[in-house]
Amino acid sequence: MSSGAIQTLPLTGFTSRAPAPEPPGARPGAAEGSARPAAASGPGARPGMGERGAALRGDTARREDTARREDTARRGDTARREDTARRGDTARREDTARREDTARRGDTARRLERFEALRGNGGSTLHALQCLEEQYGDQWTSFTVLLIHSGGYSQRLPNASALGKIFTALPLGDPVYQMLELKLAMYIDFPRHMKPGVLITCSDDIELYSTGVTETITFDKPGFTALAHPSDLAVGTTHGVFVLDPSSFSGKGGLEYGSCYRFLHKPDLETMQQSGAVCVRGDRPQLSSLGSRGDSAVASECVYTDSVFYIDHSTAQQLLQFYKQMGTLCCEIDAYGDFLQALGPGATPEYTKNTSNVSKEDSGLVAVRQQLYSLLQGTALNVIVLNNSQFYHIGTTQEYLFHFTAESKLRFELDLQPVAFSIFPDTAKALDHLSVIQSVLEPGCVVGPGSVIEYSRIGPEVSVGKGSIVSGSYINFTADIPSDCLLSSVSVKITDRVEYVTMVFGVGDDLKKSVKLLSDIHSLQFFGANLPECLDLWNLEASDQLFSSEDTRLGLWTARIFPVCSTLSESVRMSLNMLNSVQHKSAFKLSGFQLLSVEEMLTYKDVEDMLKFRKQIYDEICLQRQKEKSDYRMSST
Repeated sequence: MSSGAIQTLPLTGFTSRAPAPEPPGARPGAAEGSARPAAASGPGARPGMGERGAALRGDTARREDTARREDTARRGDTARREDTARRGDTARREDTARREDTARRGDTARRLERFEALRGNGGSTLHALQCLEEQYGDQWTSFTVLLIHSGGYSQRLPNASALGKIFTALPLGDPVYQMLELKLAMYIDFPRHMKPGVLITCSDDIELYSTGVTETITFDKPGFTALAHPSDLAVGTTHGVFVLDPSSFSGKGGLEYGSCYRFLHKPDLETMQQSGAVCVRGDRPQLSSLGSRGDSAVASECVYTDSVFYIDHSTAQQLLQFYKQMGTLCCEIDAYGDFLQALGPGATPEYTKNTSNVSKEDSGLVAVRQQLYSLLQGTALNVIVLNNSQFYHIGTTQEYLFHFTAESKLRFELDLQPVAFSIFPDTAKALDHLSVIQSVLEPGCVVGPGSVIEYSRIGPEVSVGKGSIVSGSYINFTADIPSDCLLSSVSVKITDRVEYVTMVFGVGDDLKKSVKLLSDIHSLQFFGANLPECLDLWNLEASDQLFSSEDTRLGLWTARIFPVCSTLSESVRMSLNMLNSVQHKSAFKLSGFQLLSVEEMLTYKDVEDMLKFRKQIYDEICLQRQKEKSDYRMSST
């Protein structure tokens, strides 16, 4: 009998004593037979040992069978309840996810609506004037204001999208300068020679100039006053061009004050020739194909192009009153094209109907332009011609890479460094054609020529190809970043938790391009492949829900293709896996991830966390430098 079982036996009919002697004449074996249970007989006879045992065993079996059935039933009920609970939880999660998605979509739309109410850099300029008046009242009439357009969406330089092009880091200074600081340095002399008014500039251009000892740049005339730079004719087709009044312009000297007869906005060559904008110049510098005004040889012809302009306070007040009367602008207006084209004695209203240079055409644009023309018609456009000046534009990935890594004049004139305020392996110091800005690169990593690394931490088993941009990323795993790749990480906060998304594109991908129909998205190119091919590899369906835009703008900018991850390094890994799948035509499923578009990244961006990561890198570089100084002092004693 096993120790774990208890057995009960009936004692009736059994004896534990030795058998008694058989009486005389007893039948042999009777004693042995007496040990067998006696059979019950007759009515009311008590059951014998065997029948009682069988009955008990039957009861036990029935009880066990009942217990098994009840246990099975309980397990079934439990399983059904658990299954129901799981289905309920799944339904609740799906419902919550739908509500969250709907809420995000609604909030995104509202934020974009608020942002677009500013309507381009013209609208944002007018809005800024209104904010000044609301904040300071009549006091602002005595202010000299520097107004810098921060850069908008920065679709042509998306690594600057989250924080704005005005905060673009430069490979200059220790710690590094940003565009804002360079702008302040370049304009440091202006306030002393400026009457109350507003000086307006962009965040992605750099003006370098030289004047005589006795020459000063003065902004003191009524109306508008603009700086003008000699440029190649090809540059004029993508910028504003001044048609100078010949009677006020001699073409001699480093600095001249003149007046503008007419302003042209991104004119073609024929228009420049016919309007009299082209000047014959001897020994004037010419722009290279990558955006600087002065990186080439002698040219006999040039045009004078725009950069910074000043509005005196009286004219700024007129524009502010116009904005108040309009309420909310119904269209996107441009501070350069829509303000300056209305100025000068040669201005005509024809430009108000020309929408060829408009990024987003609105039905009310022509009417608003006509009102601006009526408001500003007859207002003077004064020009300060800087003959010894250079204008550099770094607002696109190609210009950014060229000026930071190639032998450009900007790099020479600003003394831009290949390694600026960074921890960089000594073994790679000989590489000159790259740009590393406030980053930590561990020994063993490889960075190809023509590439820019900013605000990033790069591990020892990382290879970066040629002509690539890596921004705000942490790569602590084996990675091969291909050439001509843009990799930029953004911290986001969708609920209350900080998460990370990394955008990845080819540096030549057109993020401004959009189509209206799903059937046309094959024209969108992602790293050399059309978008539908990429979606198939990523197990994503081409649908309206794939895009975050509310107004049928279907493009790389609004495509929800970038996975949200819990860590910065993991977000980089996932985006590189996406890119790898496209390059090698191998599947990489994104269907299980929460996905954001670049448009949504900017809506949910967590600037504080991004700055925190930059500060961590800054602190590590400072500590490393202190250690190096301490080690040097100890070794020299």
